[in-house]
Formats: sequence, structure tokens, C-alpha cells
Amino acid sequence: MRLVAVSAGLSTPSSTRLLADRLAEAARGDLAAQGHEVQVDVIELRELAVAVANNLVTGFPAPQLAAAIDAVTGAHGLIAVTPVFTASYSGLFKSFFDLIDPDALTGKPVLVAATGGTARHSLVLEHALRPLFAYLRAAVVPTAVYAASEDWGSGGDEYTEGLPARIRRAATELAALVAARPADETPDDDVAALERQLSDLRFD
Repeated sequence: MRLVAVSAGLSTPSSTRLLADRLAEAARGDLAAQGHEVQVDVIELRELAVAVANNLVTGFPAPQLAAAIDAVTGAHGLIAVTPVFTASYSGLFKSFFDLIDPDALTGKPVLVAATGGTARHSLVLEHALRPLFAYLRAAVVPTAVYAASEDWGSGGDEYTEGLPARIRRAATELAALVAARPADETPDDDVAALERQLSDLRFD
């Protein structure tokens, strides 16, 4: 099985990349515990920024960008992580997914996540990221993960789960969808199976 994590962080090091790595490792570990061999690839969009801009203008992807698009569309599961800019996903993040065929992610299990400086931006997960992938007819897992600056190193409290717990929950949901999806399932089969797979998820 192949998991691909897309990180739209712009700095090095990046909290966006760190969150992508933690989510990918948690999902990989969950699938490995079920007996699956898992390959994890991380795509850093900052390295493709010029190629993405050129593709938007010319309509032709450079080889490195084409390989990244193929990796995303060919993955068994996708983790998409963006920093929050002006209360939404970054322009680079949106531009990259604008280059993907609208039908290429149909039924694909997707975990969405975001990073930001304050918890006040956490609704970006529901008003921007989830609608984007719903439009692309992906199977977005129920738990989305937002990491504000204060979440790093926090274990949560009696009212809220800490970041590590949210990462584990979201990764478990992604692993369940990936494991339940037959490797040879066609896009039409994906649409028919999507509601069944999501309804089968039961987590305490």
C-alpha cells in the first residue's frame, strides 16, 4: 500500500511538514499492525512552486510536478496538510490541487489537516478543506486535524483531546478506509462504496 502526504508548508523546518510526517507515520503504523506493507511518500509543494505556476500558465507540467501528481492520484490514501493564510488554505495548496483531474480523487481516502498560529483558524478544516475534497468526491475521514502553535507539546485537558490523540484518531480512520478499499476498485465502484465505507467506521 502507498500513502502520500502533501505538505504545503513554506519554511524549513515547517510545522506543516511536521504534522504531515506525524499523521503519515501514525497511519503507516496502524496499517502495518494489520499486516500491510506500507510505503509513505511526502510531497513538499514549496519545491514545486515554480513548476505549479508554470503549469497554470502553459498547461504542461514539468517532470517533477507530473511525478507528484501521479503519486497523489495513484496513492491508496492521501494526507493533505496546509498552513492557514487569510483564513483559508494557502494559494500554493489550492493551485496544486487545481492541476489534478477532477475525477482522479473519486473515492480516495483523504485525511485533511492544517496548521496555524492560533486556534481561532481551526474552522478552516470545515469551511475550506473538507468542501474542496468533497467537491473532488474523495472519501474524507471524519476527523480533521488542526494544530495551532500552542498545540505542540500539549496533551489536552478534561474537555479537549490533545494533538497526539487527534493525530491517532484521524490516522486510525484513514487506515480503516484504506484497508477497506479493494486495490482493484474502479472509480465507479468507489462512488458506490464510499457511503458504505464511511458508515462502517465506528470509533469510541
